[in-house]
Amino acid sequence: MVNDTWVIILTSQVAIQLRTRMPILGGAPDVAALVNPLVAAIVVGWLFMIHLAGGYRHQHVGAGTTEYRAVVRGSLMTAGLLAASAYLFQYPLSRAFYFLFFVVGIPALVGTRYLVRKTLHWMRRHGYLRVPMLIVGDRVHVNELNRVMRRERWVGYDLVGALTYDRDEGAFDVPVMGTPDDVVLATRQSRVDAVVFTEGSFRRPHHFNQLARELEQEDAQLIVIPSLTEIASERVNLHAVAGVPLLRIAKPQAERAGRGLKRVFDLSASVVLLLLLSPILLLTAIAVKAGDGGPILFRQPRVGRRGQPFNCLKFRSMVVGADEVQESLPAENDGAGPLFKMKNDPRVTTVGRFIRRYSIDELPQLWNVVRGDMSLVGPRPALQREVDQYKAHVVRRLDVRPGITGLWQVSGRSNLSWDDTVRLDLYYVDNWSFVQDLAILGKTVSAVFRSDGAY
Repeated sequence: MVNDTWVIILTSQVAIQLRTRMPILGGAPDVAALVNPLVAAIVVGWLFMIHLAGGYRHQHVGAGTTEYRAVVRGSLMTAGLLAASAYLFQYPLSRAFYFLFFVVGIPALVGTRYLVRKTLHWMRRHGYLRVPMLIVGDRVHVNELNRVMRRERWVGYDLVGALTYDRDEGAFDVPVMGTPDDVVLATRQSRVDAVVFTEGSFRRPHHFNQLARELEQEDAQLIVIPSLTEIASERVNLHAVAGVPLLRIAKPQAERAGRGLKRVFDLSASVVLLLLLSPILLLTAIAVKAGDGGPILFRQPRVGRRGQPFNCLKFRSMVVGADEVQESLPAENDGAGPLFKMKNDPRVTTVGRFIRRYSIDELPQLWNVVRGDMSLVGPRPALQREVDQYKAHVVRRLDVRPGITGLWQVSGRSNLSWDDTVRLDLYYVDNWSFVQDLAILGKTVSAVFRSDGAY
């Protein structure tokens, strides 16, 4: 809230200065004199609208896109309220200021939230602001959650002990501190800040509420993990009927990910990017051609949406005839599953090594997006030989257009295991949202400059 307050105040002054220094808009009354008396009220109103939209709920901080959507939703409500108020009270608010205020302010609020989140993740990875927690459940769920929390340290949870009815205590990855009936004593002794209930936590439906009542006086969060995985929170709607909590799960979003707003955005954004990046495209083409005199572009058949083949375009980063050379390299494969990757591939040229490191070799795929073969965001485009090795559930990756970037790229690229790559792609297909696409595009810029997993 402190962060948002300063952003709104600074944004108001930036908008005032921009309006004052724009002679093209003609003369105007003293904008500062009209706006500054209202700044305090605008700040309070804007913060209140973000609060109403859920932008300050603790559970939304640090992960997911719900926090960003709440900020945007609250900001748009503020814009509407300010416009209506100026009209009703006949206040001579500068329309140019109003436009600049929100055009600058909304991205600034979202951007600073992103920076705060990144700082939070960094601190959690380095041992700060971490939350000790107990987990209640059976062996399989306890060990699985422990593996996830150790791998994703940015989440900030440390499992310090388990409560279980399972007898085989030696098979647990964390110390067993008793049964679920001992939850109050274990919470006090371990001084945890959260207690997580998974499958196997209680033997009958009403048993959980009994445990929750016992923890009523303890200063610890209660978290329940249902037997649902790979489902975004946006698809989940909780409501109670006759005292029974019901989770309504929206259908997967693969069909929406292939048309409508996503396609319009892909087409317009890729055309703009092609124009803006044309100098880089030209310089790269000259460098590739000058390197060994071979072709500038590499056209490789890939499998697109619904299994339709297309030629995926890239700047050539390997020697001519690299596909034939691969036959002698299978023992050196650093990839996972059907993927073929090498960290030190001898086929990569000097220019190719540079353009691969920063993903410049993939920029011609913007033309694939214009043609409708690909999307800006989506699963990794697959080779036919990879598709031939897919298990039945993996074929769902082909229900949407492949992407230039995706969850796989912003989560480690070639450093990912095959199972993690599939998991991320299937999660994207089932839980597509336009906001998530924007978030992935934003993370892609950072991933490219870090060049993690790029080879």
